[in-house]
Amino acid sequence: MKETVLTVLKGFCMGSADIIPGVSGGTMAFILGIYRRLIDAIRAFDLVWLRALLRLDMATVVRRPDLVFLIPLLGGIVLALLCFTRIIPVPRLLLDYPEPVYSLFFGLILASIVYLFGQFDGWKIRDALVLAAGVVPGWLVFSMIPVQTPDAAWFLFLSGALSICAMLLPGISGSFILLILKKYSTFFSAVGYFDLSVLVPFALGAVCGLAAFSRLLSLLLHRFYRNTVIVITGLLIASLWVIWPYQQRVYETFGGARKLVSSSPRLPQHLDETLWISLALFLAGCVAVYVIQKLANRKVNRE
Repeated sequence: MKETVLTVLKGFCMGSADIIPGVSGGTMAFILGIYRRLIDAIRAFDLVWLRALLRLDMATVVRRPDLVFLIPLLGGIVLALLCFTRIIPVPRLLLDYPEPVYSLFFGLILASIVYLFGQFDGWKIRDALVLAAGVVPGWLVFSMIPVQTPDAAWFLFLSGALSICAMLLPGISGSFILLILKKYSTFFSAVGYFDLSVLVPFALGAVCGLAAFSRLLSLLLHRFYRNTVIVITGLLIASLWVIWPYQQRVYETFGGARKLVSSSPRLPQHLDETLWISLALFLAGCVAVYVIQKLANRKVNRE
């Protein structure tokens, strides 16, 4: 029961992150130490699982994709999406108080990067090149200017595949990818009005992208763990560009709501109350990562 509650809370953290443009659920899963388990669980929805489902072999259906882990995690994600879009409107808080909200996530990500750097001994020039392979593409994605794109079914399929891949990668936000592809308003308007002409190709793309990309990530994590984690760390470093609390932000209106489409970092202009609140939340994020890692290490030592 305790393990289930903790998994729901981790899902809640992931769902909270998915709402923030520039922060992904993959980032939070990586911070919480469940990233590899999540990728392996998603990857397990394969032909073996499908055959077991058709045979009504429920033991395999439940155990193979680790549904004991996935179901409470998904429940936490859904709970967070409902909570932070209806009860506590985080998108509204991002518009009204961007510096404090982003400061919390900046602290979470920066502390995670420091922790990850400490996990590997004997850094070499090759490791620096691998790190750059994550930093440079990540920075290019975050600095991209939104483009005009078609509304054809094939492009909606592609958008679904790309956005779900981004959600799996720590440091890259799926919602940010949708903004770049000019499909953010298209998708969320379709959800609100249940427009199947948009949702069906998007969902098919998401399923295909999830199936293919989860297998690739699982393979990389099992065979090239060190290099894969270093690349992911590079993506996290690149994400700091857009997560930095003080930005010159540009918004566009989608369906009557203002959404962040681009930003460029700047230094704080005034030593005011907002700066002190932002600093406090930044430190809170750093402390949260430290506590999470201490608890995780204690659990590993007990096992």
